[in-house]
Amino acid sequence: MIDPSAVSLDGKVALVTGAAQGIGEATALALARFGADVAVCDRQADGLAATAKDVRALGREAVEAVLDVRDADASEAFVRDVGARFGHVDVLVNNAGGGFHAPVMDVSAKGQRALVDENFTSVTNFVRPCVPLMPAGGSIVNVTSIEAFRAAPGFGIYAAMKAAVESLTQTLALELSPQGIRVNTVAPDAIPTPGDRSLGEAAHGDASPESYGAKVPLGLGEPDDCAGVVVFLASNLSRFVTGTTIHVDGGTKAASGWTRRPDGGWTP
Repeated sequence: MIDPSAVSLDGKVALVTGAAQGIGEATALALARFGADVAVCDRQADGLAATAKDVRALGREAVEAVLDVRDADASEAFVRDVGARFGHVDVLVNNAGGGFHAPVMDVSAKGQRALVDENFTSVTNFVRPCVPLMPAGGSIVNVTSIEAFRAAPGFGIYAAMKAAVESLTQTLALELSPQGIRVNTVAPDAIPTPGDRSLGEAAHGDASPESYGAKVPLGLGEPDDCAGVVVFLASNLSRFVTGTTIHVDGGTKAASGWTRRPDGGWTP
């Protein structure tokens, strides 16, 4: 029987990457509000410190580390520290990622390596050391993007890596199911954050976020919209959900190019 306790994260430990701002910050705070102690990491020291401070203000413990998620040794060392502090990791949210705007043919080998490591290798950098610390009932949530499901001119390598994480998620869901660990993805879109402001300007030119919102049935969202879905996937409410993707995009994927007119109709 489902009751309100199913959403409680009391006694659980969550690790969130890329937690200094945007979706990562909102997710770390939401998990704390629902009872989890939270470990956070990011390259941005000031934002990360603010997130950790806010977690503690909610009455939960916080562990923080300034690191680059592309650095396997640093990532593993942080997970070891979290394990030493708490003894277990119940929830892993692979949120860190990013990119730059450039046609595929203009991306250098060095730039491609950076995109692969930041958006794909970073996920495996945390999955490998966290899984041995996860008890049955553990949950891994990988944050991808709508770009994993459509063409992405100017963001081709980034999108390909998000698609790779989608595939990896399904495989991990099967491989880790005997241990009772669930693995899912969240695919956001139309959620403005500080980290993607410059990317939006590069892709859309002078167009405002509101103009993109016209393509989104529910309009623009906010980081808490994604954080709420992560809380669901971290909790016992989703105990039979694994190997799937929840699109937190206000209906962008469903719209598939349809644009809302001022009169409320839709134009393909």
